[in-house]
Amino acid sequence: NVVSDRLKSSGIDGSRLDARLLVADAAGVPSETALIHPDMELDAGTRDQIAALMARRMGREPMSHILGVREFWSMAFEVTSDTLTPRPDTESLVESVLAAVRECGLTDTLSILDLGTGTGCILLALLSELPGATGVGIDVSTDALTVAQRNADCHGLAPRVDFRAGNWLADVQETFDVIVSNPPYIETDEIALLDPEVAQYEPVAALDGGPDGLAPYRDICMSAAGVLKLGGIIGLEVGVNQSGAVRKILESAGFSEIHIKQDLAGRHRVVMATLSK
Repeated sequence: NVVSDRLKSSGIDGSRLDARLLVADAAGVPSETALIHPDMELDAGTRDQIAALMARRMGREPMSHILGVREFWSMAFEVTSDTLTPRPDTESLVESVLAAVRECGLTDTLSILDLGTGTGCILLALLSELPGATGVGIDVSTDALTVAQRNADCHGLAPRVDFRAGNWLADVQETFDVIVSNPPYIETDEIALLDPEVAQYEPVAALDGGPDGLAPYRDICMSAAGVLKLGGIIGLEVGVNQSGAVRKILESAGFSEIHIKQDLAGRHRVVMATLSK
């Protein structure tokens, strides 16, 4: 309760959950144990560690950075300051791609390209659901790719994935059945206005979508038709109020059957399209 109250007084949303997770991490016990036994005795070293973790959280460092892990698609992913923290909204992209893949009957020997892979969470979640699939994950950050590789190793998916450094589609030579991306889509001038956990700690390159937030979509869509197989699928996560603009970008790049999907909060979150045969 003391930890929760301190966090709450610092303006931390979800202070009770954060407090439980911090105590459990410092004590080396499952979070459920901290919930069931809130009055468990802690030695001096553990109390000192809790104080240190609490100070980091009060400084608005994200929980994913403090704990070094975030759950996504019921899988644990390592997170560092070099990667964007996986978010529940992005699970809508995974769901949309899986539905489209199964509808098209592409589940066997499927090839997936993930642009701006970060932790690798999108690609690895898809590979976990599609045992016949292989994937390539591209990121401009070699440090992020190191994290993605460790995540692939952790989940036993490394034999089916290839992580490469690159700038979007610039160096891609193969063709793929599916392209997915959660690109940077925050307008440059808006980044400083985001929550401190994001603005101060997330990698700017993973947030900055240019003056109108749409620059990465133009870069991706302009070249996507050249590396997507006919009848292939592209799935893009978008920010609030961006779905219409991204639809137009896809249309101008030659894509058809464009569908906009909602996240659990009912916001337009995913734009799906097909490269017509």
